[in-house]
Amino acid sequence: MRFAVATLGCKVNHYDSAIIESRLGARGMERCDFGDTADVYVINTCTVTDRADSECLKLARRARRRNPNAKIVMTGCFAQANPDRLAKAPEVDAIVGLGRLGDLERAVSSEIGARVMVTNLRKERAEIEVGAVALSGQTRAFLKLQEGCDQFCSFCIVPISRGTSRSVEPRRVISALDELAGRGFKEVTLSGVHLGGYGNDLTPNVSLAHLLEMVAERSPIDRIRISSLDPEELSDEIIDIVAGSEKFCPHFHLPLQAGEDEILTAMRRRYDRDYYRGRVERIVSAMPDAAIGTDVIAGFPGETARHFDSTFEFIESLPLAYLHVFPYSVRANTTAAKLPGKVSAAEIKRRAAALRRLGEEKRSQFAVRFCGTRLNVLLEERTARGMLSGYSRNYVRVLTTGPDKLTNQEVEVQASIVENAQLVGEIVRTGDSCPADAQSPA
Repeated sequence: MRFAVATLGCKVNHYDSAIIESRLGARGMERCDFGDTADVYVINTCTVTDRADSECLKLARRARRRNPNAKIVMTGCFAQANPDRLAKAPEVDAIVGLGRLGDLERAVSSEIGARVMVTNLRKERAEIEVGAVALSGQTRAFLKLQEGCDQFCSFCIVPISRGTSRSVEPRRVISALDELAGRGFKEVTLSGVHLGGYGNDLTPNVSLAHLLEMVAERSPIDRIRISSLDPEELSDEIIDIVAGSEKFCPHFHLPLQAGEDEILTAMRRRYDRDYYRGRVERIVSAMPDAAIGTDVIAGFPGETARHFDSTFEFIESLPLAYLHVFPYSVRANTTAAKLPGKVSAAEIKRRAAALRRLGEEKRSQFAVRFCGTRLNVLLEERTARGMLSGYSRNYVRVLTTGPDKLTNQEVEVQASIVENAQLVGEIVRTGDSCPADAQSPA
């Protein structure tokens, strides 16, 4: 049996898709590209916007046209949050909610006949599948420690689509890191839907800081990144743990979403701009070379021109390394969808473009800081122009030359040129001779 998986949305969805592919492969099924003729098409859906919902249904129709006799299975956030809408689509054969991998396997292999298999994840605790995912073109692995969210920001449907916050026990995390090291991974990103909520559901409670202390002490992998953390959940303790261990990469992602307190309140965020600035300054004081990235939403309801200008100036003033910009899009069943002060589509597009230009300037400025220095780079792939590409510990993309055998190896690169916010340089040390510090003067 040939199966194909299409994935929409965030890296967590890509993580889940890789787990699905692994489980189906273990059953002896053959994976093929979604554009090929398959016996079963699995669509791992996103529901972050109404447009994402529509795209999921377009993929289902496309798969049906490609093979009218194929089985089409929908899973992921759209399937979880709105199975009734999917059930009305004639091109959809089965709808499987999140956390039901066994049901998904049986649906794919036609072992069960139920069309809709979805439970309420706000009421039922679903097990988290622990495994490694290496996204396309990368050799670093992603390890999901936490699922679900209890924050209920006004623009977000994730608490409904992914359910209540739930965590992987520390012993399973450490065991997974041991397994990943045995499989040859040199870098792992600790990820979650709401990573700052890690451990609140465990008995006894375990804080994220406590888990990171255990990782620092026991991880056999020497490059550990931490995925997105809300500002109010980035404690001084976590910053000091990362700063004090060579195993953690000096890289933080702190979603801002808006740089105006009035808009942050409407978003139901749990901090103000002064607190956010304080967290950024605390990171920089502990790790001057750390990369700090952020998320920002353009055109949230009620965001006036004055609000936007204030947000732009606030972000411009911060020592950030990059921005992820999201044009606001109405998401049904969220509080924000009912708020007054809608911003026109043309103005949202203009504001998002301005923020993206600012983000590129930030990324370039950050890279320029390290031109003329030596950086430890984990090489991941060969680019179309024939260069080896990878990332420094503080998340600067670096290009260099060398043989293919250096892929998935950490090397020391002398950076000499900046091209399109990337550093270009020569390898000066390889393998075990590469020192542990992230940067050093030339």
